[in-house]
Amino acid sequence: MAEPTALAPTHTVDIEMLPMSSSKPPKSVTPSIDNSIAPPSPRSRLRTLLVLTALFLTLFISALNTTIVATALPTICSRLNSASGYAWIGGAYLLANGASAPIWAKLSDIWGRKPILLMAVGMYFATSILCAMSTNMKMLVAGRALQGTAGGGLILLVNIILSDMFSLRHRSLYFGLLELMWVIAAGIGPVLGGVFAQLLSWRWIFWIDLPVSGTSFLLLLIFLDVHNPRTRFSDGAKAIDWAGSLSILGLVIMLLLGLNFGGVTLPWDSPTVICLIVFGSLLSVVFAFSELKLAQHPLMPLRLFAKRTNVACLLVTFSQSFAVLANEYYLPLFFQSVKGASPVHSGVLLLPITVMAAVGALAAGIIIYKTGRYLELIWTGMALFTIGEGLLIKLNVDSSLPTIIIFQVIAGFGAGLLFQPPLIALQAVTSQKDIATATGTFSFIRSLSTSLAAVIGGVIFQNGMDIQGPRLRAAGLSSQSLKDLSGGSAAANVGSVLSMLSDPMQRLVVKEAFAWSLRNIWILCTCLIFCGLLFSLFIEKTALSEEHVETKTGLSKDNH
Repeated sequence: MAEPTALAPTHTVDIEMLPMSSSKPPKSVTPSIDNSIAPPSPRSRLRTLLVLTALFLTLFISALNTTIVATALPTICSRLNSASGYAWIGGAYLLANGASAPIWAKLSDIWGRKPILLMAVGMYFATSILCAMSTNMKMLVAGRALQGTAGGGLILLVNIILSDMFSLRHRSLYFGLLELMWVIAAGIGPVLGGVFAQLLSWRWIFWIDLPVSGTSFLLLLIFLDVHNPRTRFSDGAKAIDWAGSLSILGLVIMLLLGLNFGGVTLPWDSPTVICLIVFGSLLSVVFAFSELKLAQHPLMPLRLFAKRTNVACLLVTFSQSFAVLANEYYLPLFFQSVKGASPVHSGVLLLPITVMAAVGALAAGIIIYKTGRYLELIWTGMALFTIGEGLLIKLNVDSSLPTIIIFQVIAGFGAGLLFQPPLIALQAVTSQKDIATATGTFSFIRSLSTSLAAVIGGVIFQNGMDIQGPRLRAAGLSSQSLKDLSGGSAAANVGSVLSMLSDPMQRLVVKEAFAWSLRNIWILCTCLIFCGLLFSLFIEKTALSEEHVETKTGLSKDNH
């Protein structure tokens, strides 16, 4: 790996080799981010194990909250008397999760990984209490947005810290274990959510966060020993890319709001929807200009997009993450609406896809660790995921349990092979000084795609149910049932409507309407994954280094 050198232009990050004790910049200098590569201090096996335990717990609780609400959404909407919150209980979490990722990465570059991670864990703890104590839908959605902001920091910083702790070749094994933890959390999330909603209270979905995040906080506080600079707040504030941070937040929020409102809450040609989408799109130009011309330390340096491999890796993870989240969110709805499963049973029926994703993720980590080969895993995963997702299009009212399981096994294993190889491929062609930023960009794209999956999936489903309106009306459903099954109300009212229908033919028509509307989501996901398969052909093969280097965070003076 090439040794970093000091760069003169003020629009670039200043890199210099400093002794570990030099962590506080003089008052008179312009702050710049110091990503010097420092030799890692030896860690005992016990300390390493405890740090890894804390990191895995941190990721586990964040991953759990991406899916634990899926099977409980109808119950939550019913208890809070608000069908309109169905998409936003999950969507607000994912939206804030995605928009905040690059900001957390830059904060950790400035103030160090440990204090920023502790801040994120503490924020997650507090916002979990807010969600658990929510008395109405607005309070819950606001709490979920704040919780998602913290969750974005947890997911990202765990990946960055693992990158700091281990070499590129060896970190693949720990990334594999990390993704295993992720899919386990995502897998048991719907089951736990169903159990809490059906047997206890939906509020336990959030109370369960407290002991896990509290334990993680204490372990990280005591045992995490990555480089920790003493950056003054004033100097750190000057180094933040404020224009880039605000523009990317506005971009994501406005676009997702516009897509969520369009065709459901408001017509697509309404001034509100048009303004949200148009001005959100324009903010992408503002963001690009800020990163290229204004920011001294860009939130997302555009040089990352100059390499073909980087762009291909980001597009691959976008397509994979979109489909994974869509499956986790809308397969439980299929099980409850079309197959008549309870919330708990729908979570159990989702286990084949999540278990196989866990197997695939662990297998990918071991293979990369042993052989250093990752490109073949990406191609194999994309091919299997395309086939498996395409098979989901065939799901209908008459689909048997073995058929449902087989389809999920193929899709799940393919998806599991794709959790970490694209990140390894991205980091393999990225210089050490850009590892945190590249990982932050990767997490942003992954989180953005999951946010889009929740929102766009909801729009497709709701518009599909509206299209099925005439058929439902022709079946003789009451005006109240038709209202309950229209657009944004359909998912939240699935259980109550089906339980009130005594006519078998009417029940069949309703189930077929749900199956047809959800089928459109699987079609979109299949097309996206196939595009990802094509993009993966542009990823270059790079030898994975076994040299362990650690990024020194903080600020240093300019040397020009």
